[in-house]
Amino acid sequence: MKLGNNLRRCRFDKTETSQQVLAEAIGVTRQTILSIEKSKFVPSTLLALKIAKFFNKPVDDIFFIIEDENQSL
Repeated sequence: MKLGNNLRRCRFDKTETSQQVLAEAIGVTRQTILSIEKSKFVPSTLLALKIAKFFNKPVDDIFFIIEDENQSL
């Protein structure tokens, strides 16, 4: 399993918010936002909640689990 996200889509849906603006609003670097968008970094629960609050969306509208076909829960 891995964590997928719609973070880039959320940014563009909200008046094309830049990575920098989002990063400053939630207290991380722009590189952190980039890494999350590319699924190279899994955010903490606190960070995921901050992102969801920024976009005024439930966490699971932004983040989701990608199941590995060869793996069972």
